[in-house]
Amino acid sequence: MTISPSIVQVDDVSKRFILHKDKSVKERLMFIGRARKQAEDFWALRNVSLDIKTGTTVGLVGHNGSGKSTLLKVVGGIIQPTSGSVVRRGRMAALLELGAGFHPDLSGRENVYLNAAILGLNRQETDLHFDAIVEFSGIEEFIDTQVKFYSSGMYVRLAFSVAVHVDPDLLLVDEVLAVGDEPFQRKCMDKIAEFQAEGRTIVLVSHSSDQVGRLCDRVVVMHAGSMIHDGDPAEGIRVLRDGYEEDRVNHIKASPVESSDAKRLTLGEVEARTVVGSDQTDVIVRTTVDVHEITPGWGIGVAIDTPLGLRLYAMNTFTMGMDFPTTRGRHVVEVTLPDIRLGAGKYLISVGLGLPTGETIDRRGSAAAFDMPSDVFGAGILRLEPRLDINPRVA
Repeated sequence: MTISPSIVQVDDVSKRFILHKDKSVKERLMFIGRARKQAEDFWALRNVSLDIKTGTTVGLVGHNGSGKSTLLKVVGGIIQPTSGSVVRRGRMAALLELGAGFHPDLSGRENVYLNAAILGLNRQETDLHFDAIVEFSGIEEFIDTQVKFYSSGMYVRLAFSVAVHVDPDLLLVDEVLAVGDEPFQRKCMDKIAEFQAEGRTIVLVSHSSDQVGRLCDRVVVMHAGSMIHDGDPAEGIRVLRDGYEEDRVNHIKASPVESSDAKRLTLGEVEARTVVGSDQTDVIVRTTVDVHEITPGWGIGVAIDTPLGLRLYAMNTFTMGMDFPTTRGRHVVEVTLPDIRLGAGKYLISVGLGLPTGETIDRRGSAAAFDMPSDVFGAGILRLEPRLDINPRVA
């Protein structure tokens, strides 16, 4: 078994920023003698160690402010760590910020050469790739226009095109790909898949769990500057989603004034189970609902997600014309989803309570899970029973 060498080694890295409390330059000058009292330390990264092997695709995910983009910039050498060290090898290309490496007063053509030079290509090498760069970007008619007149999508198109044509061993991509339109995003995903097939290394920051699940063979979850998961993508997305739900619950608890809606109905225990029959598999979702105030017209919604966060199905009882009890007390609601044709594996159930107006009263993401049995034929999200016909050869 061949062990891939490391292309990036992050060893016990911490990064501190100083946050100034002064609201203006005038205030800073007025309190210059006690400037330290007007500032506080913010640790964006704390003791992060990461070993990235050649040929892997690593996803960095986390809440806003968790430190994932800071870590990507440290890996890329854009900012230096306060402590610890980063070792890289090979040619690197980075897409970290919209328009980074571009000069607004230069044309797209001039910026291609400037950006390529920053990424390590000489003029002769850039000449060889120039036509392919422009063609991939799809902005041929604007290539001689100053980039300060470009839209955000045009920025991303040209920047990504340069980055993937400089023959990088390591590609760093921040959330900037979300700016491009859908056809260009598909084009980028195809290019990333091509890079993966060629054995290049990719480190990706994304808020799209579906994108991370499709592209990454390893996920790092960041929280408050620290790594809380490093490994299996499905488990990483679960950790991330659990964190989102925990934050939501804590926010509600910390709110000084609870709305009356939050007290009307609350979700209790949620269970999900599969019932395997002779010719179909049903999923039964059972939940308790506590009615604290008389609430006419309330209903329930149920959704099925993959462990990577891909929404497969969602329904609510408002379209079924059902009426639920309005009397105070605990009620049990059982929803049967018949003949579920999902492939083998674990799936998550989310449940919500609300009103016909679209108002949500209570919600619990990833409230329960169920397992689908192994497929007889094939593998994937869908469970199918393929039919094979062999026709006689026609002379």
